[in-house]
Amino acid sequence: MTDVPAHTAESLIGAPARPAQESRWRVAARTAFPFLVLALAWEITARLGIFPPKLFPSLVEVGDAFVRLTANGILLHHTFNTILRLLGGFALAAVVGVAIGILMGRSRRMEDICLPLVSVLAPIPGIAWAPLFLLWFGLGGRPAMLLVAFVSAFPIIFNTWTGVKAVKEIWVRSAQAMGADDKRLFAKVILPGALPYTLTGLRLGLAQAWRALVGVEMLAAVPWGLGWMIFGAREFLNTDVMLAGVVVIGVLGLALEKLVFQRIEQFTVQRWGMMT
Repeated sequence: MTDVPAHTAESLIGAPARPAQESRWRVAARTAFPFLVLALAWEITARLGIFPPKLFPSLVEVGDAFVRLTANGILLHHTFNTILRLLGGFALAAVVGVAIGILMGRSRRMEDICLPLVSVLAPIPGIAWAPLFLLWFGLGGRPAMLLVAFVSAFPIIFNTWTGVKAVKEIWVRSAQAMGADDKRLFAKVILPGALPYTLTGLRLGLAQAWRALVGVEMLAAVPWGLGWMIFGAREFLNTDVMLAGVVVIGVLGLALEKLVFQRIEQFTVQRWGMMT
């Protein structure tokens, strides 16, 4: 028998790492592909002159506007104020929405009281509430934050309630048969079982929060905010500035999805085997 060369053994030991690296590149390429196609289609349309350049700028012009606004600090200031309102309102909605959803799922009386109200109020667009919130709470950032909390709470309530109701009865009975009290039953059975639905509700609530916040910033006469920047740029036909603000909103939404929700899933429901 011949000995296996050292370099061959080392290559065999290091071989399993290559497919994982290739798979990461493949995932990144698959994620970037639709954005590249959209950017190419946009640039071709802009270059063909189908629309006036002032109304349909090229990606180069949008990039120049992004760099210019970032360099002078205007875009960062707008973004910072919008994120503060978004996180403040969404945090309030998450706490209240999850609490109400759990109570509805565990108490038939709470379900009978809250479900009709939630069913009636949830379909109303957030922008329809904006004039009332401005009259009730005045101009500025406070009505924007409260409207974000109000609008984004409904999908969180709905999905948390659905998740609690979807917990299998055999899980509950098995835990009770093994002597689990109410606290352990909630922490070890109800909460893990409902968490996939709750995370879905949080995602939907965040999308609702973005739509409501950008809309109310256009109406609330706030001094800073991405919605206010987009609305103000419309007055001067600065389409490149408007698109730069839209891109920032999309990037922030993607960052929250990748850095927050996916991390929570990895450390909770995926580890628990609740989803793959």
